[in-house]
Amino acid sequence: MQHLTLLTLALTLIATICFAKSPYQSVLQHSRIRGRQHGPNVCAMQKIQGTDKKYFTNCKQWYHRKICGKPTVISYECCPGYEKLPGEKGCPAALPLVNIYNTLGMVGAATTKMYSERAQLREEIEGPGSFTFFAPSNEAWAALPNEILDALVSNVNIELLNALHYHMVNRRLTSEDLKHGSAFPSMYQDFNLHIHHYPNGIVTVNCARLVKTDQHATNGIVHVVDRVITAVTNDVHTFIDTDDDLETLRTAVAAAGLTQMLESDGHYTVFAPTNEAFNKIPPEMLNRILGDPVALKDLLNYHILKNMQCAESITSGTPLETLQGTVLEVGCDGADMTLNGKAIIQKKDQLGTNGVIHYINELLIPDSAKTLLELAQGSVVTTATKLFVDAGLSSRLSGSEALTILTPQNEAFKEGVSVTGELKKLLKNHILKEQLSSRSLYHGQELETLGGIKLRVFVYRNSLCIENSCIAAHDKTGRFGSMFTVDKVLTPPMGTIMDVLKADNRFSLLVGAIQTAGMTELMNQAGPHTVFAPTNDAFSALPKADLNKLMGNPQELASLLKYHMAKEILVSGGVGSHTRLKPLQGEKLELNMKNQTVYVNKVPVVEADLMATNGVVHAVGAIITPLPPKVDREQADAPISSMRTDSRIAVKNDDLFQKVRKSLSSRTMTRVQ
Repeated sequence: MQHLTLLTLALTLIATICFAKSPYQSVLQHSRIRGRQHGPNVCAMQKIQGTDKKYFTNCKQWYHRKICGKPTVISYECCPGYEKLPGEKGCPAALPLVNIYNTLGMVGAATTKMYSERAQLREEIEGPGSFTFFAPSNEAWAALPNEILDALVSNVNIELLNALHYHMVNRRLTSEDLKHGSAFPSMYQDFNLHIHHYPNGIVTVNCARLVKTDQHATNGIVHVVDRVITAVTNDVHTFIDTDDDLETLRTAVAAAGLTQMLESDGHYTVFAPTNEAFNKIPPEMLNRILGDPVALKDLLNYHILKNMQCAESITSGTPLETLQGTVLEVGCDGADMTLNGKAIIQKKDQLGTNGVIHYINELLIPDSAKTLLELAQGSVVTTATKLFVDAGLSSRLSGSEALTILTPQNEAFKEGVSVTGELKKLLKNHILKEQLSSRSLYHGQELETLGGIKLRVFVYRNSLCIENSCIAAHDKTGRFGSMFTVDKVLTPPMGTIMDVLKADNRFSLLVGAIQTAGMTELMNQAGPHTVFAPTNDAFSALPKADLNKLMGNPQELASLLKYHMAKEILVSGGVGSHTRLKPLQGEKLELNMKNQTVYVNKVPVVEADLMATNGVVHAVGAIITPLPPKVDREQADAPISSMRTDSRIAVKNDDLFQKVRKSLSSRTMTRVQ
């Protein structure tokens, strides 16, 4: 019975939250649930420590106990429209239903009540009617600059009355009526009040946050807001056109042909770079962008959001789409509004009829407006960038040629690396002759480099590689070119597998074994092949007599070597936790990656990714033998007769490897003794 009661309660809570009518109502309901243990009509509120800012709480904020990155404390207060009674738990009583004038004094808007009387508005808001009053809180009036407050109060019959009328609508509007993007004519010359109702439950009017909603009165309704709002008469472009601090932006908007858009109807958010922001950019880069209409339009659209975002709507970092098509992370750090984690916003919430402007002191440059060299100037590829410059490739990477650059991460280079003739040639092979997207690459594709060679593309389950270098980060797409960040310095293929083995003294015994086994032609064929190449040390680990016997039997030798080969190309970057290869002879090879080392049948690869035109070579320090068979439960329960048959087949096929394993084991024992 207890379980049934808990289930019913859980379903009730879920239904209550899920079927709330609006984001605000959903958050309010969550606050009610969190405050329920303290009595009826109690709401849990989160207050940012060191400030007077309070919020109804949602699930995420409740568990994180943070808003705008700052710790919060929980307080329990009466939900909107209710009050405490002496000696009783919670807030059991509804607030007395009185006229708007008297309601102002009960909901934390006593200053608005006082100014209403001074402006001779009292009679109107005490009398008959159906009004909505967005009443500034006491703290909102206290935060108003003295010169503005003095100007209002010194002319109470006109300025103050007009200001208060601008906070009023001549109809009753509950929080449910305050839809996102809606506008209502105020009682001051019908100038619109602009409403935004955000998914996180924040509701704003002209970017002022509603801190107490739905305070009902006999002649209307009161919503308490956190600032004194002013009339909005100009569009976003007019702001830009008339502010000397935005002179460079004004010129850029005209050059990019965005004037008409910023004058049109909409709900834009513009992060407006000041003249100071433009002046921080190197002149050569700035002049290039200002002189390129495509790059300039991309740059400006990167500063414009598709939706209107008031500062008070932000309680945590949120990715928001720009007109340029990519996203900006708009967040907050205490009282500061942030962009991509940086507090670069100087002035917030300059409201226009078709959007809002936030002034920023740093220019945001999207990748799509950058040259390849500018794209490469990032923290994880600084070594590669410097080497490209030192190799004299700056002009190719700063021009308008369609290219793709493969930039290895810093850790791919040895310390103190410098440009040599050989490295310069190698760096040219890190630049592809066309602009590509990694999403368009396919297995087996060949890509031509500035160095004149062809590079192969390998697609694996969890990685995408070009030769031995695998893509380690998302593409960066610039004005004319793309950048792929890769995990290794590229090693282009140099000759066939046989050529690679012959050129390396570590494989002299293997080369002889290949020739003895009659496999030279196979190693030179088109492939593709992956060869796990035993080094001289691997062969020397066998007892001399066994090695001589093996080398004297071409058929057994060929069988052994074919177990070290697979008919596909697998570079180290394509090896996952449980990767299998089918060898040319034998059942399977099992590979895995541990501490940046590839293991094949538990034998470590001592050097990976020796690229050849017909495959890849991985050097191993021991002869690879099959792993002991794993016996699972089904095999353990199988009839004895079938197990005998299977084991006879396995023994017959595995004879050679048992000999090798025995030889290696006896050699190890001899060394120990």
